[in-house]
This record gives sequence, C-alpha cells and structure tokens, in this order.
Amino acid sequence: MPNIRDLDLNLLKLLKAVVETKNTHEAASRLGISQTSVSRGLAKLREVFGDQLFIRKAHGVEPSELAEKLAEASEAMYFPIEDVIKSYKNFDPNEFSGEVKIATQIYFVETYGVKLFEALRVALPKARFHFIYWQDNSLSEVLNGNIDYLIQFNAYPLPQEVYQHHLHSIKLSLIARENHPILSTTSDWEAIHELPLVRLVIDGINTKRSPVEEVFRAKGYHANISLTTHSVKVMLNQLVNSDAILFGSSYMLELQSGLACYPLPAIPKELEQVHIIGGYLQTKRGDPLNQYLHQTMQSFYDSVIQPE
Repeated sequence: MPNIRDLDLNLLKLLKAVVETKNTHEAASRLGISQTSVSRGLAKLREVFGDQLFIRKAHGVEPSELAEKLAEASEAMYFPIEDVIKSYKNFDPNEFSGEVKIATQIYFVETYGVKLFEALRVALPKARFHFIYWQDNSLSEVLNGNIDYLIQFNAYPLPQEVYQHHLHSIKLSLIARENHPILSTTSDWEAIHELPLVRLVIDGINTKRSPVEEVFRAKGYHANISLTTHSVKVMLNQLVNSDAILFGSSYMLELQSGLACYPLPAIPKELEQVHIIGGYLQTKRGDPLNQYLHQTMQSFYDSVIQPE
C-alpha cells in the first residue's frame, strides 16, 4: 500500500463528493473538473484503499462503509487547519489569555522594566507574562520556540533563524558622581585613565573584556577596573559613593540621585552609542501574537526619550 502521507488531499475531496452525490458525473460538476479527472482520481484511490470503495449501480455508485468512513475523516481532517486559520484571523489581544515569555538582558529590566511591563500589561491585559533575564540557555530556548520575544544589544550574535528589528539607540557619556573632582574640569584621557572604572557585565557581549577596555589598551593605558557586576543597583552605589566612572547612558540618572553625565573622551564613533534590537523566530513572523509583540515593543521604545 502506498504511504498514506503521500496521498494528494484533492483525492479526499473527490472521494467525499462521490460519497455525497453517489454519482461520478454530479461529483465532477460539483468540483468543476472533468469526468475523466474523476475516473483517474477514483483509480488512484483504489490503488491506496483497495477496490471496495464504491459499487457500481445502474444510475451511479454505492459507497462502501470504508468510503463513508474515509469521507467523514477527510472532513474532520480540515477542522484543525480551519481552527489555526481562525486563530490567526481572530486574534484579539484583549482576550488573549496565554503565556508570553520575554527574555532580555538585566540592564534592560533594570532600566525600562517597570514601564515596559506596564505597556505589555495594557496591550495584553489577560496574558500571563514571564519576564526573565537573558541566560546561557536563552538562545536555545528562543530557537526551540519556548521564548516568544527577546530584547538584546545589537552586538549580541544571533543566528539567521532569529528575525531582528531595531528598537532604540542609546547615546553614551561618562557617568560619575555630581561635582566629580576630575570630570568637572576635563574628560581628556590623560586626566581620566587612572580613575576607577565600573563595568556592568552584559553576558555574551563583554563577559571577559568590554570594548572600552580595548580602547584603553589601544591608547597604552591599563583600565583600572574597580567593580565588575551584573547588578545595576550595586554599580550605581559604587558610582555615587566613589570617584569611579562608567561609560554608560544618562538613563542611570533616573535610577540614582547624585549622579551626573560628563562628556566622553575621544573614542571611536561606533562606541558613542549602542543599539537595542527586538527579535523572535523567523518562522513566527506571521504569528499574530509575535506581530503584536513587535508592534507593542516598537511603540514603547518610540515613546522613550533619553534624558539629556
């Protein structure tokens, strides 16, 4: 017997039409095909299911029990497909009650997390959210379809299976305590290269060494790293209570009082800002939930204004 998975689905439509009309001419008319096409189709069906599908009568054919069962099964077979199509067409964000899993770097959770979650909660009021830090296995979870959406720095290497789109750009400056004894006067390399440096770890990007440290090396200096941490809170505490500096963004001033922005020293232009991207599986680009998440994230970041 031929493999049933190789069966042309149009043959099941033909079988159903013949079962219902009990006449090959009427079946041909209903399907808009020729009598010859019906005869060929029935021959192929007999090759798959045997000769006992239909019994010829004087004015038509009599379907066997097998033919009737197959006709019922063929009709039921389309129900799951129709359900999928309906779910795409009828997606209602106000009624969606499923789970939404979003993975992002700890920096984004600390900087935008509260306002971003509020925007998501408004956009999908009945959804159940998993808003988690990016971890070593997160990319695998994305590729397995277990994470719906990711927020990352564009420097993070992502495979072609992940669709990426730009969300936001962040201008960088030097961040340090207000009235810093050095930065209040100058940001030149000669004056700042010995200052304690704080580094926020961004897994997958600067785990071992940051791009700024490479600039120190290129200029013949050794970066004086006083703190390396995943915690934004710990980093900010160190900045406000010491002369340490951070190559970071003015968003830090919204998270901690007593800090100020100072001009960057001369660094490569590409390091003067960083870019945030959103992403999800290429295979989910047509999924209404992912499209809606995409729109929601873009609207949120379009509304974000970086402090001066």
